[in-house]
Amino acid sequence: MKNISILGATGSIGTQTLDVIRSEKDHLSLKGVSANTNSEKIIEIIEEFNVEYVVMMAPKSYEVVKSYCLVNNKSTKVLYGMEGLIYIATMDSVDIVVTAVVGMIGLVPTLEAIKASKDIALANKETLVVGGEIVTYEAKKNNIKILPVDSEHGAIFQCLQGNKYEDINKILLTASGGPFRGKSKEDLVNITPNEALKHPKWNMGKKISIDSSTLMNKGLEVIEAHWLFGVDYDKIKVIVHPESIVHSMVEYKDGSIIAQLASPDMRLPIQYAINYPERKNSRIKPLDFYSISQLHFDKPDMDTFRCLKLAYEAGKSGGIMPTVLNSANEVAVDLFLNGKISYLSIERIIEKCLNKYNNIQKPTVENIIEVDKDVREYIRSTY
Repeated sequence: MKNISILGATGSIGTQTLDVIRSEKDHLSLKGVSANTNSEKIIEIIEEFNVEYVVMMAPKSYEVVKSYCLVNNKSTKVLYGMEGLIYIATMDSVDIVVTAVVGMIGLVPTLEAIKASKDIALANKETLVVGGEIVTYEAKKNNIKILPVDSEHGAIFQCLQGNKYEDINKILLTASGGPFRGKSKEDLVNITPNEALKHPKWNMGKKISIDSSTLMNKGLEVIEAHWLFGVDYDKIKVIVHPESIVHSMVEYKDGSIIAQLASPDMRLPIQYAINYPERKNSRIKPLDFYSISQLHFDKPDMDTFRCLKLAYEAGKSGGIMPTVLNSANEVAVDLFLNGKISYLSIERIIEKCLNKYNNIQKPTVENIIEVDKDVREYIRSTY
């Protein structure tokens, strides 16, 4: 039996992880979950899985869930805030932690889980974007596995099985292109949040959907791939693949290219990560190559979608710059979703912040948290 905690159980990745656990109860057991505000879904999880611990990040939601458990005589213990996240990430009974929270909040509990020798099924890409050097060092030091849950990184991980990392010539990271593939800069001037949220292939949360439309999501994945697989940025190439059938590829030094293909369904990389090194029976629709007929591959337009270019630049600069990139993007996306800035202002704000802050090479966790706070305060006070 493999015991699991999910950080961020009510979002897209979290709910699909629950689907996998639900279908494999003979060998997967859910011990702890967290959510931000969604007390209703957490109560449903308590009823179905009888989890030992739940964590709520919002005070009112914490009180709602705590009261529910008390009134209904539930054995589930209800915790609050960052201390709670760290607790369910480091519990003695837990074998693997699925980090499905969105944003910087995932960094500290993920690090604590690693130090407690828990394997990580990583869906929170920001953890490696802002703290890649620290996280990978701790993972190696504590001999734990970071198992990627992102569709693309999960694909790369599978393509590497049985091969040596030093034999990698190139990582080919696929991107759907989002809802605005083929659009010009002029076409993007008056884009609304509702238009940007309409992803053609994947069902994701609001923040990730906007990131996908700007190609920032792919930029963050480039930085994540650099740390996960130890490959230089010049050897990580983004390829626009609108069908989202080829989830990524690895080119080896002998010229061979190995690709991972599957229906676009996040339950596959989740299932592979939490069951690794075993493969379990499929939970997704099988591919029908006769009906697919054609697959298309294009070069990304980094002049129109400058967020991808900015991510490469921040990644290559290293140090604190990926933190600046990520923090500026998170705030800018929130401002856009709330109608306070235009769509194209997202990339302008990010670039402005990258030019404003001086780099700090080899930042500590404290440096990362401090700069993250400063970037957020600067943007909020300016826009």
